[in-house]
Order: sequence, then structure tokens, then C-alpha cells
Amino acid sequence: MTIELSMLVPHVPSMCHFDQVPDFQKELAVEMKKVSKKIYDLKADVIVLVSCHWPSTFFHYVNCTPVHKGILTANECPDLIRDVPYDYPGDKQLGDDLVKVGQDAGLQVLGVDDPHYVWDYGTVVPLKYLVPNGDIPVVNLSVTLAATLDETYRWGQLIRQVLQESKKKVVFVSSGALSHNLVRGRHNKPTASEHALDKQFIDYMLKKEYDAAYNMLPQYARLAKVESGGRHLAMLLSILEDHDQPQYLADGQSSGSWNALITFDKTEQPTVQKS
Repeated sequence: MTIELSMLVPHVPSMCHFDQVPDFQKELAVEMKKVSKKIYDLKADVIVLVSCHWPSTFFHYVNCTPVHKGILTANECPDLIRDVPYDYPGDKQLGDDLVKVGQDAGLQVLGVDDPHYVWDYGTVVPLKYLVPNGDIPVVNLSVTLAATLDETYRWGQLIRQVLQESKKKVVFVSSGALSHNLVRGRHNKPTASEHALDKQFIDYMLKKEYDAAYNMLPQYARLAKVESGGRHLAMLLSILEDHDQPQYLADGQSSGSWNALITFDKTEQPTVQKS
């Protein structure tokens, strides 16, 4: 099997509860529910998710815990995300495999196997939409602040290698925003300059010009204050291949940030005919 589906997803706190989503984010929430159906139709075996709200300082962490169960009250916004239960199986073997390949390559990668570890809202919010039944195993990953974009991209390539060699159907989720220069007021959009960079980056992604998107990323991340310095995007780009078909489903603002829902479906590689 292989990576059947990859995606960039939002995790804005105001989307945590569907009945409380503001109108300008409603399309994101509705389309996330539709993506959930696609995941179940694929009969996905595991979700691998990198979250901008698991920022680790020095190590790339892989959550190898066999069962993820807890109650989340988000430190950043306890008014919006309060006493939210979650209960998902993990995939310890796949997590351990990811740790090993990273360490063998000389990267600073560590596994976490701790039933008391509490998930962040960048993990919980999208999974409430994508896997609402809590019945697909999850391996979640940190973004590492000491790692450069190049190192993060390399780590993503190693992750892709493990996932492609797995016998499981994998869905890869990058949870984070694009421009992210936050201001008060959820209705506020990015500035015109920041959003112009969003549009250019998205255009590269939709045209499958993934190398151009990656080459743009350092300056884009700096000028538009992309969430987590763009590390979640570097990892997503390292996962994608030329025959992954992008689809732009929805977008919306949140406190000056721009959030997009983009999926990348696996398509059959063209058969090379021998002359």
C-alpha cells in the first residue's frame, strides 16, 4: 500500500464545535466533513498527522502511544476548547518504525509512549471532523523549532519512505495555517501583501509545481509569518509526488491568518510503454 491521500487542513479553535463555527469558516467545516467520507471510503488504516500546535524545541517527536485518550482544555483558548474528550487508537509499530528510520539517518528523533500525554488542539480539532468515530489509528508528529526547513523536509522524505513501504493505507495530514500574522478579531483577513504570497504559494501547489513552492517557502514563511515557520508545509511538500492530484476545497480567515483545505489524491502513475 502507500500514502493514499495527503492534505493541508485548518485547526482554528472556533471550528472545534460544528454548531459554533462562524459563517466565514463554515465552508471549511462542511468540506472537512466531506473529506472524512473520502477517508472512510478509502478504508484508511492509519492517519499520520503533523500539528503546528505540538512545537518541540530540539527533537522531532513521534507519538508511539498505543492508545490516545484524554480530555483537552486548550491553554491558548480555554473558552473555545474546554473539556473536549478524545479517544483514538495509536499505531505503536508504525511509530517505532518512523523513529528508527529517523535515528538511522542521523536526525534527532525520539518516540513518545505515554498514556498521560495530552494532545494539542491542532491534532484534536481536525480529527473531530476527519475521523469523528475515533476508529482509525493515529500517529502524530511534532514540528521542531530547532530544525531548519531543509531538515524538516528531509525528515518528511524519510517518513514518506516508511509509509510507502508499509502494507497499510495511509492518510497524511498537515495541520496548520498559511499566513499567520495574528491580530485580534477572528473576522480579520491577512494583509493584501501577505495574502498575495498565500495566493502564489497555493497556485504553485495547485499546478503541482511542488519544487517552486518549496523554493518559495523560506521567504514566504518570513514575510507572511507562516505558522510554525512553514515547517508543516515543508513536511507536506516532502510527502507529495507528481502524480498526486490537488483539489482546493475551501478557505477562510481567522484573526489575520489564512486557512485552506487542500487535498492531494493518489492517482495511478502512467504506464511507460516500451517502443
